[in-house]
Amino acid sequence: MKLITLNIWGGHVRKPLLDFIRTHQDIDIFCFQEVYHNAQNKISTENRFVSLNIFSELEQLLPNHIGFFRPVVNEVYGVGTFIKKDIQVLSEGEIIIHHNENYPGEGPTHSRNLQWLECKINEQIYSILNVHGLWNGQGKKDSPERIAQSQKIREFMDQINNPKILCGDFNLRPDIESMKIIEQGMKNLVKTYNVKSTRTSYYPKEEKFADYILTSPEIPVNKFEVLQDEVSDHSALLLDFA
Repeated sequence: MKLITLNIWGGHVRKPLLDFIRTHQDIDIFCFQEVYHNAQNKISTENRFVSLNIFSELEQLLPNHIGFFRPVVNEVYGVGTFIKKDIQVLSEGEIIIHHNENYPGEGPTHSRNLQWLECKINEQIYSILNVHGLWNGQGKKDSPERIAQSQKIREFMDQINNPKILCGDFNLRPDIESMKIIEQGMKNLVKTYNVKSTRTSYYPKEEKFADYILTSPEIPVNKFEVLQDEVSDHSALLLDFA
């Protein structure tokens, strides 16, 4: 089984992103962040293009997959997971991992959610967790809100008894307490494979880590790779497992 996680940057690098999806039809599970669905306006305050209905476009590009969208801003922006139709999805939902009741309606300081899917693969039940972590405008170091967010993720994962994969854009450095909380009982593949960066050339800032895949110990990892495709300011991460 193959899984890709990717922050699609709202579809800003549009044609390369769509071409990338077309050429990866064999992927069983896609976990996307920064996804728009039937939006009228972007939430980003930056002067850059986004695709306001990218979720529906991805649905058309992935006819052999089923898409699950979990919005966190105005019902039009959030995370989305696409999973092949031959994989049985037993249940799907979300938890709120950070709530900003004072969010002004635009910008990156919005609430955050974790999307989960419980699915059956080769008679084994897996939990797939897709997350886009808090951005506070102050880098990717620890903060009380990030510690609380990680504790909520940790508490949720502790309730899951089957093998699990946690992936997405955490907006965290690899060496901080917020990450250590999430890593408990999990294998951080970015660390295991000595990854140096999960960002592309579209990202000029110094912080080169944001995206992760973590697996529970019983999951056999056949391959893990940071893909070199430039389709966002984030790199796509590929996991081959089971």
